[in-house]
Amino acid sequence: MGLLRQSAASLRIFGDKLQPAEISRMLKCEPTQARVKGEVIKYPSGRERTMTCRSCFLTADRTEPEDLDGQIKWLMAKMTDDLMVWQALTSSCDVDMFCGAFMQSTNDGLSLSPETMLALGSRGIKFDLDIYGPHDVSDGDD
Repeated sequence: MGLLRQSAASLRIFGDKLQPAEISRMLKCEPTQARVKGEVIKYPSGRERTMTCRSCFLTADRTEPEDLDGQIKWLMAKMTDDLMVWQALTSSCDVDMFCGAFMQSTNDGLSLSPETMLALGSRGIKFDLDIYGPHDVSDGDD
C-alpha cells in the first residue's frame, strides 16, 4: 500500500444556536474560523455554498505526505479532554472530524491508531472522510 499524497483534517461543529465564544470556552481553544447562517462561501474552484446554520472549525495544516493520524492527534491535544464537556457539545450540536485523503496512485491507503479512534469515539465525534483519486481536480475545496 502506497502513501497518500496529502491529508487534511478539521473538527467541525454545526448548530443553529451555536455561539463561537461559548464553544471556545467549553473546548478551551479558539476556532480557526466561525461561520454564520446565510454566509456565502466562495471556493478557489469558483463554486459557492450558502451556510445553512452556524458553524465553528478547528483546522490542522495539510500534510504532505499524508499524516491524518498526527493531524487528528494535534487537533485533539488543543482541546479539552473532559468527556462531560464533549457529551454536552455533541448532544446540542453536530460534531465531526472531517478529513480529506488525496491519493498519489490508485492503491494508496491510510490508518488511524487505536488511540486516535478511541479519542474520537469517547468524545462522540463522528469520523467523516472524503477520498480524492489521483486525478481529481477539486482537491477538496469544501
